[in-house]
Amino acid sequence: MNRTALVSLFATAALSAGIAHAEPVTYAVDPTHTFVTFEAKHFGTSTNRGRFDKKSGSVTIDTAAKTGKVDISIDMASINSGTEAFNNHLKSKDFFNVEAFPKSTFVSDKVIFEGDKISAVVGTLTLLGKSQTVTLKANNYGCYQNPMLKREVCGGDFDTTITRSEFGMNYGLPFIPDNVHLVIQIEAVKQ
Repeated sequence: MNRTALVSLFATAALSAGIAHAEPVTYAVDPTHTFVTFEAKHFGTSTNRGRFDKKSGSVTIDTAAKTGKVDISIDMASINSGTEAFNNHLKSKDFFNVEAFPKSTFVSDKVIFEGDKISAVVGTLTLLGKSQTVTLKANNYGCYQNPMLKREVCGGDFDTTITRSEFGMNYGLPFIPDNVHLVIQIEAVKQ
C-alpha cells in the first residue's frame, strides 16, 4: 500500500470515528419553560395542585453513547398553590419545612433511551433532607431548533408518583393520602 493510500485510509478511519462518537452536550434549564408541579388528593376527594416557581439546573446528553446526567435544584420557598394561606401551610413544618430545608434536588446519571429519545431518568430526589431513588417517565420528549434563541432546545414532560412519608412528610396521614404525583415539565437550552 502506498503512502497516499495509507494516509487516506487513516483519515477516513479518523473521520468515521469522529462521526460515530458524538460528544456529550450540556443544556441549561430554561426557567421560563420549566415547571415543577405536584398533585395530591385532599382527603381522597378533590386534587390539590401546586408548583415551584424558582428552579435551575442542567442536563447533559450524549445521544451516541445513550447516556446523560441531570442536576435540578428547586427553591422550596417559591411554592405557589394559588392561595397564600395554603402556601404558608405548605411551607410550614407540617409539609415542606422550608425554613430548615430551603432546597430540594433531583440528581441523575442514569438516562434511559428508546432509540434516539429519552424514555426515563432514574435519579435521587432529595426532599426534607432525605433521599430516595425515583424514576421519572418521559412523555413527549424531543429536541428542536429554537428560532428565537438560534439554539437547540430539548425537553418533555417527566412524571412519577412519590410516597411523601418516605421523606418524613407525615402530616394528615392516613386521611390525606400518602401518594403525590410529581410532574417536571422541562425545556433546556444547548450551551
